[in-house]
Amino acid sequence: MEEKKILIITYYWPPAGGPGVQRWLKFAKYLPDFGWKPIIYTPENPSYPLLDETLMKDVPENIEIVRTKIWEPYQLAEKLNKSNKKFKAGQFDVGNNQSWKSRLSIWVRGNFFIPDARVFWVKPSIQFLEKYLKENKIDTIVTSGPPHSMHLIGLGLKDKLPRLKWIADFRDPWTEISYYKHLKLTKSSDKKHRQLESAVFKNADITLATSYTDAENFRKAGAHAICITNGFDESDAGEKSGKQANQSAMFTLSYIGVLEQLRNPENLWKVLDELVRENDAFAQYFRLKFVGRIDDKILNSIENTSLKNHILNLGYLSHGKAVEEMQNSEMLLITNFPNESSKGIIPGKIFEYLASGKQILSFGPDQADVAKILDETQAGKHFGYSDNEIVKRFILEKFDLWKSGNLSENTQHIEQFSRKNLTKQLTAIL
Repeated sequence: MEEKKILIITYYWPPAGGPGVQRWLKFAKYLPDFGWKPIIYTPENPSYPLLDETLMKDVPENIEIVRTKIWEPYQLAEKLNKSNKKFKAGQFDVGNNQSWKSRLSIWVRGNFFIPDARVFWVKPSIQFLEKYLKENKIDTIVTSGPPHSMHLIGLGLKDKLPRLKWIADFRDPWTEISYYKHLKLTKSSDKKHRQLESAVFKNADITLATSYTDAENFRKAGAHAICITNGFDESDAGEKSGKQANQSAMFTLSYIGVLEQLRNPENLWKVLDELVRENDAFAQYFRLKFVGRIDDKILNSIENTSLKNHILNLGYLSHGKAVEEMQNSEMLLITNFPNESSKGIIPGKIFEYLASGKQILSFGPDQADVAKILDETQAGKHFGYSDNEIVKRFILEKFDLWKSGNLSENTQHIEQFSRKNLTKQLTAIL
């Protein structure tokens, strides 16, 4: 049987690093197993915030990749203010950490580049792809955002080719994402964002969400929305077995990934500071490890506490090395934005955390989708940002189990989140 073709329009593709690239990289890896031929459309000269050459190993052999040039204004923004490099990953200074340059840059970013600074790729891509789709007899496309400019490419193609099947994949929400309210938008800019988002919801044949709550919110906004979460690739995860085979010398709590100011668990640093000062055994064995990009201001604030000599900051590592560091930990930290509107965010790293079998310590709003996953898999505990005492008891409980050699690993009930099973779900929808 002849393979069916699907064009995947994505800004992020290897050698881009970080979680954003992995969703459709993994789908593309497994789609041929279910009779689909993926074709990738991506920029020729993108400006990626992170690079990870090791992800190239997952790019399917002989996959067709179509590239065209993009112009984006990040080089100009970085000349104005070096901290504007954070914009590429949807990060920026907040509150008292904002300088006048930061405030100006955020205002320009929110009001002049709608929905984002990759918007200049939209019109040339529509023009190029209209012809490409016809010539290659492709009738199914996916747009993956953020950047949500990718969805405007889908919107334009759907207008020109009404019979085209279009899946709009929202790895994160658009106007409901937590940093949206920090963009200093004018009323007219806010209106334009919401009009474009609504047009995508109403015109896409299917809107994919990565969380249960996001799918529900998208449906309320007029989308035909379905949830397919992110997941873990079994080829990236090592073998697990009940109790830890080799007791490590240190009780290590690790954060893997980017940690920005809007998701800073200040109460956790306070709890850990107290434990180090009050508990000699904990102070002797505890280590706080960061793998990825941690905001300088967060790191500086932690280093001004008793935790200073307990920090191991490894910086950004390749995906494979990051997975190794998960394995070399006793507990893994995940954080979310504190506001209720963020309860639907399921950070992609949680699935690799699950595959590691390690205990997960999570922070975010009440009734979060992350809490549901942790309860189902019995892989850890979710807390609010003011739950200091119960967080303290939870960490001490796991530390005492570790010290006695009884801290067990758990990978039960996680098969539903394997990348191959998720791809099977996707092809059922297709």
